[in-house]
Amino acid sequence: MQPATPLFSYKKFWAERLTPAPFLPMTRAEMDDLGWDSCDVIIVCGDAYVDHPSFGMAIVGRLLEAQGFRVGMIAQPNWNNTDDFCALGRPNLFFGVTAGNMDSMVNRYTSDRKIRRDDAYTPGGEAGKRPDRSVIVYAQRVREAFKDVPIIIGGIEASLRRVAHFDYWSEKVRRSILIDAKADLLIFGNAERQLAEIGHRLAAGETISDITDLRGTAFVNRQPPPGWTEIDSTHLDRPGPVGPAVDPYAMEAVSNEKPAGDATDLEPNVKVVRFSGRVPNADRSTSVIRLPAFNQVNRDPVLYAHTSRIVHLESNPGNARALVQRHNDVDVWLNPPPLPLTTAEMDAIYELPYKRRPHPSYGEAKIPAYEMIRFSISIQRGCFGGCTFCSITEHEGRIIQNRSEDSVLREIETIRDEVPGFTGVISDLGGPTANMYRLACKTPAIEAACRRPSCVFPGVCPNLNTNHAPLIKLYQRARSLPGIKKVLIASGVRYDLAIESPEYVKELAQHHTGGYLKIAPEAISDGPLAKMMKPGVGTYYRFKELFDRYSAEAGKEQYLIPYFIAAHPGTSDEDMVELALWLKRNRYRADQVQAFLPSPMASATAMYHTGKNPLGRVGPDSESVAVPKGLKVRRLHKAFLRYHDANNWPLLRDALRRMGRSDLIGNGKRHLVPSYQPLGTGERSEGRRGAKTVKPFRTTHTRAEQADTKRGSGAVKKSKSARNTRRATTPRQRS
Repeated sequence: MQPATPLFSYKKFWAERLTPAPFLPMTRAEMDDLGWDSCDVIIVCGDAYVDHPSFGMAIVGRLLEAQGFRVGMIAQPNWNNTDDFCALGRPNLFFGVTAGNMDSMVNRYTSDRKIRRDDAYTPGGEAGKRPDRSVIVYAQRVREAFKDVPIIIGGIEASLRRVAHFDYWSEKVRRSILIDAKADLLIFGNAERQLAEIGHRLAAGETISDITDLRGTAFVNRQPPPGWTEIDSTHLDRPGPVGPAVDPYAMEAVSNEKPAGDATDLEPNVKVVRFSGRVPNADRSTSVIRLPAFNQVNRDPVLYAHTSRIVHLESNPGNARALVQRHNDVDVWLNPPPLPLTTAEMDAIYELPYKRRPHPSYGEAKIPAYEMIRFSISIQRGCFGGCTFCSITEHEGRIIQNRSEDSVLREIETIRDEVPGFTGVISDLGGPTANMYRLACKTPAIEAACRRPSCVFPGVCPNLNTNHAPLIKLYQRARSLPGIKKVLIASGVRYDLAIESPEYVKELAQHHTGGYLKIAPEAISDGPLAKMMKPGVGTYYRFKELFDRYSAEAGKEQYLIPYFIAAHPGTSDEDMVELALWLKRNRYRADQVQAFLPSPMASATAMYHTGKNPLGRVGPDSESVAVPKGLKVRRLHKAFLRYHDANNWPLLRDALRRMGRSDLIGNGKRHLVPSYQPLGTGERSEGRRGAKTVKPFRTTHTRAEQADTKRGSGAVKKSKSARNTRRATTPRQRS
């Protein structure tokens, strides 16, 4: 693996003398005030422009500015015409297009495909300020306005759709977003390395079509480049009977033959390696794996699951090979993932001259996402947990990229001294996961060779360094700074890692928890946990015991807030009954619950679509996964999580009788739902005409039972022994 070009080692572009800007300009008037006649790069984004390092547009904008480029910003443009896209004129180098911090479909629709009433990344939380599939729409408008300007798409929406992918909202397999957006280049993963090099190469006179050798990019190619060894993915990980048996020792070069993953003749200069095992002699730097074509994964669930498995196996920057997938008459070529940023590079990125507040044009309007994070600090990127429903690994990678302690402390001091409204409380020191700071493989050689999708499942890898001492030291230094009253940890804690360091749990419980700490067991049954790649419930109990003990030692009454997912692949109705009984025994009452949302490219999404498990070898006879599909079963699974809500009792009683669990219906402590129904509850409304209403009924019950019903059917009052469990209203992308 060749070392990356240091991010800030490029010779700065000539326009450096005209930067930095107080805010990146959003109008021609702002450009005039800066003395700019044009922009070198224009970023089009679906979020409001907040100049803060928690917003991707601000990071890439300030990074390009630090390279000497003049960067303009078009935030939440009107996509019905090209007027807003022309507001800053023609950029000299390229347009960068992103949906924003969230996928536009996840941002607008719930897991039940209902339209959300608000948008946290818009002034006033107003919904409807971005189109569905924003990247495609924005790129098309840019192309209409400027036909010959290079268009580069990126961000999480483009990153997770870089290959043919299942789209939950249309219930079909869609092409790579690069094809639909008609962009020149797609950047996946964190974009800093790619954007810095692209900017300088275009400024030096290269054309966008020349840039085909850059890690973390995808492009359309009509024929393979010469000198490459093409490997058929179906021979890497055989998805079933795709042809006659192959000699496992054969290394036969075949030309002008159709591989199983393609439907076109190969060029004569491409060598296809046929084999069933590894290819020790193949040069990885010039090896490309051909995935099954779009038309094949579209019609064959087994090949779709196989493709998902190969993409995840080829995700380690230390050993990943290029991938190629045919889309009709063209190939989508994906280079290996970008190399992780060094600590020095991370420090420099997060200490660029951000204003740390929204653009002045928004006036006094509140942007909810900014209000939530304005006093929080990112200390790391990436996640090696590998949860199958999560998008972090596919986007940021599983190698943790860390900032230095000194850099984090300097940012705390900046917030203390410069951010209006600061009261002395840092709301979060974290990242995708709170406690992976400076955790890594014990040796770089093992890390570079590893293909495991998770370092902590089915157990913590013995090669993983789990020493939390650097994180404890960072916490202690942060809370000792003058003017800092409290440093809270709001990012999710990976508790199976935390129990490896009781000292960390003690520090967390006694100094950095504000009464509640959120963690994510997600499920308690072995079936769904195995499909999620999450630890067993015993690990949760061990963490809870440590947390409760250290909280008591500090004289604090504190509570864990566990998150759970309903209707995840591998979850049966019986699993949800078990979870509901567990919640009742532990006196948890969920206020809001989240059903599984199949996000593009996630392994769990492949399970949802295909009914196959891509965590192992995929074939027609391989493990099948039970998938809770359809509104009825998803509604039932959510109802089990809210077993205490009287409106759900008719649905739960019907389900329990159908499952032969009528023993759980009654008015005692051992029962899950009462046999009576309070007046005014139990009404079903599916949001469609003709939906049947379940009329409430009464039976004789005691005053104590009436009191329990009132607590269950309305807003639940918090007590010392029973606290609300809150589930985030937005799906867990964790990015």
